[in-house]
Amino acid sequence: MLQFLETTTDTTGGLGSTVIMLVVMVVIFYFMLIRPENKRKKEAENLRSSLKVGDNITTIGGITGTVISVKDDKFVMEVGADEVRLEFEKWALSTNQTAAAAAQEKAKKAEEAKAKAKAAKKAEKVSKEKKAE
Repeated sequence: MLQFLETTTDTTGGLGSTVIMLVVMVVIFYFMLIRPENKRKKEAENLRSSLKVGDNITTIGGITGTVISVKDDKFVMEVGADEVRLEFEKWALSTNQTAAAAAQEKAKKAEEAKAKAKAAKKAEKVSKEKKAE
């Protein structure tokens, strides 16, 4: 029985393999946890800094409305048909529908331009083939 324990606890890798495994774990943690979190923080900060009057937004509490004024660390939004005005801290901003719609429109235009360029290239290729015949 004692011989069994001795053979199973034998470490042939030594210190080098332990250090390598530790480095691999740190790299995995960086790419799986730390880097995505920093990216989300940067996007949230860009969202808060790009807030402007007239944007349709949603707060983290689910309140939707239109931005009326923007200050350094606060903004005032108008909610509902009664035109109730509420003041929030900028960190309470969840989404900006106006900016999201603008980004979606920009992506759509870029995709259409790419499709037109591809079609023009294909038409040019066909015309060259006809001239060669």
